[in-house]
Amino acid sequence: MADGPRLPGVEDDEDEEDPIILHVDADCFYAACERLREPELEDDPVVVGMGYEPGETNGAVATASYEAREFGVESAQAISTALERLPRRAALNPDADDYDPELVESETGYYRTVDLDYYESVASEVQEILHDCADVVREVSIDEAYLEVTDRTAWEVADGFARHVKDRIRREVGIVVSVGAAPTMSAAKIASDFDKPDGLTVVRPGELREFLAPLEVDLLHGVGPVTARELREMGLETAGDVAAADPEPLVERFGERGRELYDRARGDDDRRVEPKGDPKSFSRESAFAEPVSEPEPKYEQIETLAAAVADRARREGALYRTVGVKAVEPPFEVNTRERSLPGPIDEPKLVERIARELFAEFEREPVRKVGVRVANLEFAAADQTSLDGWAGTPDTEAEPADGTDADRDGDPNPEEGQSSLEDF
Repeated sequence: MADGPRLPGVEDDEDEEDPIILHVDADCFYAACERLREPELEDDPVVVGMGYEPGETNGAVATASYEAREFGVESAQAISTALERLPRRAALNPDADDYDPELVESETGYYRTVDLDYYESVASEVQEILHDCADVVREVSIDEAYLEVTDRTAWEVADGFARHVKDRIRREVGIVVSVGAAPTMSAAKIASDFDKPDGLTVVRPGELREFLAPLEVDLLHGVGPVTARELREMGLETAGDVAAADPEPLVERFGERGRELYDRARGDDDRRVEPKGDPKSFSRESAFAEPVSEPEPKYEQIETLAAAVADRARREGALYRTVGVKAVEPPFEVNTRERSLPGPIDEPKLVERIARELFAEFEREPVRKVGVRVANLEFAAADQTSLDGWAGTPDTEAEPADGTDADRDGDPNPEEGQSSLEDF
């Protein structure tokens, strides 16, 4: 039994077998952070993206507020397309008393550039609250986490406990989260998505199969568009259909993942919330709107990415023994190169220099995406090593990556997500 406090009136119950798992997911997190910084953006469409400058056509949406989504703006959409879809004031208020002809061509929404340093600072405030509310927390990403709260509350008052978590985050940080509570990780994830935004859904052990049964198959945790289409081709439209099916054809079609889909549709998921260990690498990558052959723009991106990963390592208190680069050639040939260092260092200038040297073989090749990584991290306190200590270290070339993606939380969904920046 953990030493953390329980809600008043909740007695210890040694016979309690079903864990209480919360999934906490921030609603439109990047947009919420921008509104935290600029309260005047509240209730207006907000688009947060990367790589866009006025008059240019490249760049992609990272997050769109719910107000922007109403006009067809979506994540990963081209920024130019997103801004075109935002309504014009003329279309919304042609007869308004405060109508100004000079503003006819102005968008009603707002665009902000991704500011990861700021978003991570907000996320750290949320994470402090989560760790205060649970004995075990698993951060899945910057804006979502699983909490094991079995020893902090009971099923009879789980909704009140989840509400307490939501209210603390709203009051102390100023952003809105959706929370799902369930006896399994996969069901908790589904529950947090069930009533967004600002949702709170509790699925008690005896309600699990009933809750899952009517859900469309693409709402099952780990099912993306491709898998959903294949399930429907098999005549399986809902989670209840999958739960009632013969599992053997699922295994034949999807391998071991078919058994996992069958189990999750029935509410069976024996995974436990476990905190993640220290990361093994930090990576950043950036795509060009079109394949680029000229060296200068590629090296500019390499230098920017090298500075970003070195800064991340320093902020996380990490030393690194390996520097790597990634070059993606058309149509999607992924190449990686890396160099090992004789000892752990914290030296941003060296990261930039090695990254440029490793990338040299691709400087005249058409490249659609570049990336930089530092790996073999050490988080123990150590003396920083100077730049001069590692001159002339040998290269090691990695095999070209195969482009596959593995979700480290055991929830593979390769057809939906992008490959993790830590995986190349």
